[in-house]
Amino acid sequence: MSFRSRVAGAAGLALSLALTTSALAQDSKAPIKIGVLSDMSGPFADQAGTGSVTAAQLAVEDFAKEAGELKVEVVSADHQNKPDIGLATARRWLDQEGVSTIVDLPNSAVALAVSNLMRERHRVALASSALTSDLTGKACAPTTVQWVSDTWAQGSATARAIAGRGLKSWYFVTVDYALGHALERDATVALKAAGGSVKGSSKHPLNAGDFASPLLSAQGSGAQVLALADTGADMINAVKQAAEFGVMPEMRLAALFVQLSDVHALGLKAAQGMQLASAFYWDRTDGTRAFAKRFGERMNGRMPTENHAGVYSSTLAYLRAVRDTGTIEGEKVVAAMREKPINDPLFGTVTVRQDGRAVHDLFLFEVKAPADSKAAYDYYKLLATVPGDQAFRPMADGGCPLVK
Repeated sequence: MSFRSRVAGAAGLALSLALTTSALAQDSKAPIKIGVLSDMSGPFADQAGTGSVTAAQLAVEDFAKEAGELKVEVVSADHQNKPDIGLATARRWLDQEGVSTIVDLPNSAVALAVSNLMRERHRVALASSALTSDLTGKACAPTTVQWVSDTWAQGSATARAIAGRGLKSWYFVTVDYALGHALERDATVALKAAGGSVKGSSKHPLNAGDFASPLLSAQGSGAQVLALADTGADMINAVKQAAEFGVMPEMRLAALFVQLSDVHALGLKAAQGMQLASAFYWDRTDGTRAFAKRFGERMNGRMPTENHAGVYSSTLAYLRAVRDTGTIEGEKVVAAMREKPINDPLFGTVTVRQDGRAVHDLFLFEVKAPADSKAAYDYYKLLATVPGDQAFRPMADGGCPLVK
């Protein structure tokens, strides 16, 4: 490419960006479009899916009370857990439909791809349902905020809690893509720091149906703990098959990422006693209960997962930052989100760090026995609160190139 062509291309990009980011000031009738990119039909559909669309709509309704002349629309799509489909959808939204931010993004591989695209296009990625800690580490971006949890937080909290009970030899059964790799890696660091060891690891594909081989390998390893570095339907199927094969009580179960929908699918008889780390539980405060009531009225009585709560809270925080800055330029919007603590009704006090990590408290819960549950979705007993400054990886340790 000639020097003249490169200059012309750069000038065109700058002009396009300037025209787009000034659109709010020029045309208050043009809506801000929120794109909910989720798993609508696969292993994470209950954790996110249509519930994430509902959560985004609730955020838009609450923002309307303070939006002035700004109008907001929500669009949604199924990425089918395929990065190429997720990326193609995101490009179409940006290029043809005027979407200004993309939220949810369950499936870490999809989230990493979309985060990179949004950096290139100067738009915000709200990775509220993506778990890989690489999003605030080596793959951090000035236009990405990771809201709810990550593999470092999940692995560290779970490993510290279980190793603290003397269960220090682990065998991992890990889903073979970005989420599983990061969960196993981050949990291993915390386990070894607590004096533990890893006896082995088996990988399985996403949406696997048969866990016989990895479970037999785990049984033969001599490990005390079966650590499931997966989530959603894979985690549910692995727990059920582990019970069928008699893995427990010989081995204790450590599910590294469990959500309310997973416990509901398993049932309390199977899930009772399981310890888990979560940033949100619907029955924890008056604010969480009020949100859950509204959510349940639209979702046939279902209670929200932490993914759904993350979509609501990150979308509302984004819309307020757009209103306050008068732009949809990603770098400026995220900078506004970092300026001061966010008083959030679902997560409490939230601060957004330079690496894009939204910091808030994390909670350690235990799943109740059936006799202790008083109503539908009354599943968790609070064991401990992990303050935000201890729940997430120190910013200096993540390798984010934005951190100076």
